[in-house]
Order: sequence, then structure tokens, then C-alpha cells
Amino acid sequence: MTKELQIGVEGMTCAACVNRVERGLKKVEGVEAASVNLATERATVAYDPATTTPQALIEKIQEVGYTPVVAEVELGVTGMTCAACVGRVERALKKLDGVLEASVNLATERATVRYLPASTGLAQFKRAIRDAGYGVLELGKGQNRADLEREARAKEIANLRRAVLLAAAFALPLFLIAMLPMLFPPVEEWLMRTFGHGVMAALSWVMLALATPVQFGPGLRFYRHGWKALRSGSPDMNSLVMIGTSAAYFYSLAVVLFPGLFPPQARHVYFEAAGVVITLILLGKYLEALAKGRTSEAMQRLLSLQAKTARVVEGSTEREIPVDEVLPGDLIAVRPGEKIPVDGVVVSGQSYVDESMITGEPIPVLKSEGAKVIGGTLNQNGAFTFQATAVGEGTVLAQIIKLVEAAQGSKPAIQNLADRVVAVFTPIVLGIALLTAGVWLLFGGENALTFALVNTVAVLIIACPCAMGLATPVSVMVGTGKAAEMGVLFRKGEALQTLQEAQVIALDKTGTLTQGKPELTDLQALEGFDEAELLRLVASLEKSSEHPVAQAIVKAAQGRGLELSEPVDFEALPGYGVGGQVGIYRVEVGADRYMARLGLDVSAFGAEAARLADEGKTPLYAAVNGKLAAILAVADPIKEGTPEAIAALHRQGLKVAMITGDHRRTAQAIARQLGIDEVLAEVLPAGKADAVKELQAQGYKVAFVGDGINDAPALAQADVGIAIGTGTDVALETADVILISGDLRGVPGAIALSRATLKNIRLNLFWAFAYNIVLIPVAAGVLYPFTGWLLSPVLAGAAMGLSSVFVLSNALRLRRFRPPFGTKIPSEPVAVQAVPA
Repeated sequence: MTKELQIGVEGMTCAACVNRVERGLKKVEGVEAASVNLATERATVAYDPATTTPQALIEKIQEVGYTPVVAEVELGVTGMTCAACVGRVERALKKLDGVLEASVNLATERATVRYLPASTGLAQFKRAIRDAGYGVLELGKGQNRADLEREARAKEIANLRRAVLLAAAFALPLFLIAMLPMLFPPVEEWLMRTFGHGVMAALSWVMLALATPVQFGPGLRFYRHGWKALRSGSPDMNSLVMIGTSAAYFYSLAVVLFPGLFPPQARHVYFEAAGVVITLILLGKYLEALAKGRTSEAMQRLLSLQAKTARVVEGSTEREIPVDEVLPGDLIAVRPGEKIPVDGVVVSGQSYVDESMITGEPIPVLKSEGAKVIGGTLNQNGAFTFQATAVGEGTVLAQIIKLVEAAQGSKPAIQNLADRVVAVFTPIVLGIALLTAGVWLLFGGENALTFALVNTVAVLIIACPCAMGLATPVSVMVGTGKAAEMGVLFRKGEALQTLQEAQVIALDKTGTLTQGKPELTDLQALEGFDEAELLRLVASLEKSSEHPVAQAIVKAAQGRGLELSEPVDFEALPGYGVGGQVGIYRVEVGADRYMARLGLDVSAFGAEAARLADEGKTPLYAAVNGKLAAILAVADPIKEGTPEAIAALHRQGLKVAMITGDHRRTAQAIARQLGIDEVLAEVLPAGKADAVKELQAQGYKVAFVGDGINDAPALAQADVGIAIGTGTDVALETADVILISGDLRGVPGAIALSRATLKNIRLNLFWAFAYNIVLIPVAAGVLYPFTGWLLSPVLAGAAMGLSSVFVLSNALRLRRFRPPFGTKIPSEPVAVQAVPA
């Protein structure tokens, strides 16, 4: 069967572009026709879905040099109750032409859809979800989705509370009427003596009157959702409850209305099973909803950090406006004890600001003129005015929230097992229920009908796959939320799993292990060169470089009061050095490999270079007018907390490697000082990714930690990329995990949390699977021939509800997680840059 797909294509400028895209698409196996329109920037492709996929078409468009238009949207989904619901919504979305991926999270109640906007859109997604039997949260004008979801969750909790109370009001007397005569024979004897033999028939009518409001009042939700699921061929938890309780209710109704149709030993009524099971399942759902609300507390705390108003300075007056009306460039006044509304730079005044809610660092940071401030942080005792630089979605807090939401909505690989099982679980349970009924009808003796009914209902009730659907997403939700509180952002939920698998932590040196603020410590000139003049020339050249080493040299020269000149023909060779013209002098400064490239012999400084390297200093050389002139040494102080972090990584059983462009002896000196296991030195910026590959080739899973632009390839190459939050945007965009505070001690903290989360998920999955594997046979009655035990449907309903509550409670234990040690504030304030989405 041929399908037609429309794909938006960007980057086409002429007819040649059109022909190129068409030819590329027609080469894809399974494509029957392809037509590209330059005016609409769309490709229309007819293809065989059995042979190729939309993803393959997109990749071909990228391969020929153009950009396919792909979008992603998140939708709030209501009415999901178990893992089968998740699968049903995903299948409904994936059936739509133009949908590339669809992922649904039961814990966050969100669907994430990646799609081709030229072929499909939001309206189709909403219709597909509703046709599958679920609701979609509709955002009104000016409404915040998080607020809407919170309102929907509060409404659902209130509805469940009412349903539980109503069901319990009828189910409790129903249970007492049914069970007291059975549990206490004297009660039955008293009833018979007092009211005669007809009393039991009369009580059956009373139980019918009590059970009916439960079955078709609070229990109606199971019919509403369960029938739709059953009709679509995707039975879920609601279907199982509907079938099980209906069997008990309508069998009992038939016994009451037409007792003559049943043999005497089969004239039992099971109204209490239907009524109490519905009540217990609703109670379990209510407790589950309460617990799910608690799993999102970290996100709610992040959202609550957002200030509602800002005090904008207009001339000599101040005006309070809603925070969403603040524009970049506005001057904003902050008083003692107030939240900082948006990101900005202080222009006057000073104060200490508590940034712990963003960075996880407990000690307030001094903010004075020129310092960056972050929206959502808390001003202490002082007052200051700052200029807004980022507002709305551009603020650090907004981007952190977006990252945490994305991580909570994603699925780690361990979820795939649960997804595969759930896809076939409910149909298998229905098969087991039919088999249970058949076996008991054949071999149950004179009570065959009773046994068949009771055990079949117990199987249907106990097998609801709620716990399976919640096992992974709630742990990811709580774990990523806890990480955000610690100042660690997981950009993807998958990183939670891959980080705990890491065996080697590879660390960039400058800005990661060290402060990234080097200091000039040594300068030795050869005979014939004046040291002060030489420093002036070198510093004048380095003025044009943004490298930290260059800034250290410039700072040292300015500290001596030397007057610097403007260099001409400045050239920077990454990994080697810099060169240019300063006045009448040609000046070159760089590593020994740069001098070798210039044809200069540095052996005259051999002993001095060795001494400096042994002290952990970086030796550099200066040449003037093509002659070797001096050796300089720059030392970058180790960051506070770095030795502590490396010691913690070793305690976690991890190998620590350092990747640096430094001279090998310098790198080895720093490694000895910090206890680093392996050193990859003299690595050019472009070679950092290859250095990571080298470690991976040894069979290790590698996590790379870096902060600079030149770290981006290594961050992408590593199994897990960890970016220091004070680093560049490119590094942050490439990383899987971000340490907001820039404190390296966040790495062992993130690893410990990753391990705790995966352990939590494994325990949840074990419980969810073991519970069903063990209790479904018990519910079917396999123990009866040996022990005489049968599992009552009432107990089955209680056990089913408790399994979900257990999974949620276990996930909530992650909220009590504590990192290996408390982090300390760095000695100098850390400026946190915006975290890209």
C-alpha cells in the first residue's frame, strides 16, 4: 500500500536545488514518486511503508544538503491509568502520517510528538488521543501549561476523593452484611432464628441495592474507559476491572432474580466482591494520585521560584509590573529580601544573593557592579539596581525548568523491557482468565461455577499493569527533580542510566580541574633581551587573545605598569601559540612545538623547562624577530573542591583520566598532585574527541567533563558528556549533564544519584514483575489443591492497589538522597551563564 507524505524543506534557492532533492529522494528504496515545489518549499513523496520510513526520507534530504522541517510538541493527556494506556496513546499517535516519534510518560501525563508539520499537526494529535479514549489538556489564552496540569491533577484528586467516599459509604455496609455471617457463624444462626430462612434471600436484595450505586456510580469510569479500550483491541487496566467486577455483579444479579436457574450449591452472591473491589481500586488510584503529586514537588519548587512582579526604574520613579512584561534593557530595583525577577547585570549598589535554589551552593554570593544575577534567586540584606539581559523563556531558571521537564518526559533504555512486556501483558492476562474459568468449570466439582467465577475475577483484578507503567517514569521524575535541587541538570532521562554505567571519568584541565584563571609565575630572558621590555612585547601581542594564559600575561604586565601597544597581523594557531607584529618587532609566543614549527631550538631552556614542568607549571617560549628570547611559566590554580571530587570518584570505584594540551611533564605533575590515574597530555583541541575514543577503544564507558568550545567534540563523543555550567554555550548544548555551579564535586554527586535512581528503577521493575508472576497463579487457584487457599477478589483488589502505591513510595525515597559530601561555595563568586534548551 502506497502512502503519500509531505515534508517541508529549507535551504533551496533555485531549480537546481529542487532537482537535487528530487533525485535524492527517488534513490531511496521504496520511493515511487517524489515532487518538490520551490515556492511552497515542500517535497511530496509517494512511498511504500513496508520498504522505507519517513525517517529515511528525512535523512536523505539532509544527506543532499538541505534541512527537513521537523517540529516537536508536548501535550498533556488525561485519563491514563496504566502502562497499557501509555501504549495505546503512543500507537494512536504513531499511526498518523507525518509522525516520526511519539513517547508518552505516565508519571508526567504528557505525550511528546516529533513530527513533520507539512503533513500533520496539533489538531490531528488531539483527535487521535481523544479517539483512543483519553483527554487532552487545552491551554487557554495566557494560561501556563504547568499551572493547567496542576489544576487538572488537583481536580482528578478531588474527583477520586469523592468517588472513594461515595463508594465506601455503600461498600462498607455491603461488606459487613456479606462477611459477618460467614466469619461469625453465630451471627448467621441469630439471623435465621430471628427472621427465618428467608432472611438470606432478603439480604441478597439489600446487597443488590448497595452494590448497584457503586457499580454504576463511581465504577462507571471503568466502563467508560474499559469498553473503548476493549473495542479498539487494546484492553487496559480499566478493561480488566470492568470485566472482573461485571462478572461478579451480573452473576449475583442473575442468582437474585432467577435463583432456579442455578444449582443450590451455586446460589451464592458476590456483590461485595464487585463493590469492595471497585472501592479498593479507587482508593489505590487516589493514593497513587497523591503520591504522583509529590513526585513533581521538585518541579513545583522550581516553578515557585519565579517572581510574579518586578520593580522597573523609570527616571526617578519605580513602577511595579508583572514579570512577563519586563523587557531586555529595563532597569530593575531589588530591595532586601526580594526575589530577583529576571536575569541581568548589576549597574549600581551591592548585596549578597542566595543562589542555592539554582546552583545548589549554600553560601550567599556578593553581587556588585558588573556581576551577573539570576532570576529566581533571593536577595539578602542589601539593595541594588540591575539591567535585565534575559527575560521569559530566555532566563536561566526558565531553561532549567525546560531541561528538567524534557528529562522527566524521556525514557531510559531500561524502560524498553517494561514496554515490550506491557504490549502483550493484558491480552495474556485475558487468556489466563479464560483458561482459569475453563479449568475450574471442568475440574471444580459441584462448586465448579462458584470457583470459576471467584478465581477468574481474582485473576482479572490482580493483574492490572499499573505498577509496570509507573516503575520507571516516577523514578526518573523524582531523580531528575532531586538532581536539579543539587545544581545538576540531566538534559535527557537516558543520561541517568548511562552515567551510572561510566567506568572512566575523563577531565579537561583548564576551567574544569583548575580555576581557568592562570597567573604568570616565571619569566627568564636570554642574554641580550631586557626582561621588562620582553614582557611588554609579549603582553602587547597577547592583548588580542582571549585565552586565559594570554590574559594572565597581560594582567602581569599591567600590574608592573607597562604601557602596551596594539599588535598588527595577529594570528592564533590553536594548540600552538600566537604571533604578530608589535611595533618594529615580530613576536611569537607559544609551546615548544610552536618554536619547533618556527625552526627554533629551545634546548637552552631544557633544565628550566623541566623544573617548571615538575612544579605543575606550563612552560611557554617567546621569540622576537625570529630568535628565541625567553621562557615564561604560567600556573593555573587548582579549583577548590577538585582534590575532594577526585577522591570521591575513586571511592566510587571509577578511574580518573585527564586530557590536556599541556606539556606531558606539567600534566604529570598536576596528576600526581591530584591522584589522577591516567594522563593524555599534549592533546591539541581537535584531538580531545580522539583521546576519548582512545579510552573507549580500551573497552571503557567514558564520561567526559569539560567547559570550553574546544570541549564540544569530546563531550559529544563520550558516552556521557558533562559540562561545567560556567562554561560556554556550545559546551552546554553538547553535554548530556550540566553542573550549574561549576563545582567539580557535582560529578560524584551526579554519579551517586544516577546509581541510586537506577537501583530504584530496578527495584520497582522487580516488584512490578514479581508481583504479577507470583500472584496471578495464586489468584488462578494453583495453591488450592495443596493448601485449600483461594485468593478473594477483594484481597486481589487491595493487593493491586498496594503494588502501585509501593512503586510510588519507593520512588519517593529518592527525595531523601544526599550527595557523597556537601558542596562548598568557591572562593570567588561564580557567574552562571544561561543554560541552552
